[in-house]
Amino acid sequence: MDIVRIFANNVKKYRKLRGLSQEKLADICNLHRTYISAIECCRRSISLNNIQKISEALEVDFYKLFLTEE
Repeated sequence: MDIVRIFANNVKKYRKLRGLSQEKLADICNLHRTYISAIECCRRSISLNNIQKISEALEVDFYKLFLTEE
């Protein structure tokens, strides 16, 4: 199980479900757009604080960002 890839895929999925661009999500989270892009491309690890910011911005419980689709 690649937790970074699972997280990246879920961030992208929930961002698109909310109709947000990477730039808009970054603005809501007070993060840089390239940081969101790097997360979604599995090029960055992420702190717990930023996981919380992203989950709140996506209006999804943080644990759902770590679940795989069966």
